[in-house]
Amino acid sequence: MSEYRIAELAEVSGVSVRNIRVYQDRGLLPPPELRGRSGWYSEEHLVRLNLISSLLNRGYTFATISELLIAASRGMKVEHVLRGKPRPAGRLRSLKRAATITITELRKTLGASDRSIALSQKLGLLAKDGTQFAVRNPELLEGAEVLVKGGIDIDTLLDRWLRVESDLADVAASFVSIITDKYFDENLPTLSEQSVSELAELINTVRPMAHDIVETAFSKALDAEISKAIGTATKYFDEETGDEEH
Repeated sequence: MSEYRIAELAEVSGVSVRNIRVYQDRGLLPPPELRGRSGWYSEEHLVRLNLISSLLNRGYTFATISELLIAASRGMKVEHVLRGKPRPAGRLRSLKRAATITITELRKTLGASDRSIALSQKLGLLAKDGTQFAVRNPELLEGAEVLVKGGIDIDTLLDRWLRVESDLADVAASFVSIITDKYFDENLPTLSEQSVSELAELINTVRPMAHDIVETAFSKALDAEISKAIGTATKYFDEETGDEEH
């Protein structure tokens, strides 16, 4: 049976190293087997990656894919997961089923400029696929469509995304430094292979923990900001109504 390091798995599967790690973080892909300092992936990982890619290309979300994989592992049927009433298919939803979109459709539906298309590629939302673009994040693209219809410029959303990526790089470094600040010193080169392997496992432990902390904290902060915005709008509306009554 073939075995792969993460870079080799990325090459044979066509999935980037970054996305492989994302799938692991989301529980869609099992972690590799650690041997010494290296993680090794099997044919089962490759099959799972191909399945995930196929489902994403069909327009399924990470949450639905996770439910499908759990259902399969428990011997359940697909219809047990997909019982919910399907949402009506919109313009972009229909396009995303094919997993590709043209420049014309991007300009027409999202008002996308050359800059926003280039930014979308840089951020991993779109990937060049011949004369078209492969859609890497259908849910986010659909959300962008709603914002654009509401009068928000697509460049505004993408610029915020760039800023968040920069901020999260600092957050990630902060979490990893919990380990590196304590153990990465002049003694590091003298550690045994077993100690280095244990240290690598300890660093990997930070990943899901940090993901949950950031997700929880951000969700709390976002709820607070949304409530504040709604409160401001309600107060303004009440003031306007009061003026009209006088």
